[in-house]
Amino acid sequence: MFHRFYNPHLGHWNLGQVLQLILLRIPIHFKSQMNHIQKGVVLVLVAVCITGAFGIPLGDPKFLVEAFALEFSFVALAIVSAKNFRYAYIPNFIIAILVIVGNTISPKHIEIMSTLHPLYNGIVLIVGGYILQGLLLITNTLAYKKYKQVTSNNKTT
Repeated sequence: MFHRFYNPHLGHWNLGQVLQLILLRIPIHFKSQMNHIQKGVVLVLVAVCITGAFGIPLGDPKFLVEAFALEFSFVALAIVSAKNFRYAYIPNFIIAILVIVGNTISPKHIEIMSTLHPLYNGIVLIVGGYILQGLLLITNTLAYKKYKQVTSNNKTT
C-alpha cells in the first residue's frame, strides 16, 4: 500500500501523502451523545493533523522522528476524543501548551514566522502552531466545562 509513496529516483518517501492516507483511513464516527463542542474539539484535532501532514515534509529532516511522534499523538488524541472523550481532556491541554511553548522558544521557528521566509513554512507554523492550538485550548476548555456540568448534574439527581 505504501510503495506508491516512495520515490526511488529521489530516494525518499512523500511523507505528506503517507500521512494523508493514514488520516483518511481512520474511521472517526461521531457518536450521537457527543455534543457540538466535543465535535469541535475533534474537528480542531483533525485540522491540526492535516496541517501537520503538510508541514512535516517542509521541516528539518533531522527532526523527522520527533515530528512523526507529535503528529501521531495528535492522531491518537483525535481518535480518543471521538471514541471516548473523557480521557482526552488533560492530554489535549498538555500537548497544545507544549506546541505553543515549543514554537515560541525555538529561534528558528520565530525567525521563519517573523520573516515569513519561506512563506509556506511560516504560514504552516502560524496556523498549526498558534491558531489551531489556541482553538484546541478554547474548545477543549468549553468541552471540559460542559462535561463537568453534566457529571455534576448526574450526581445530584
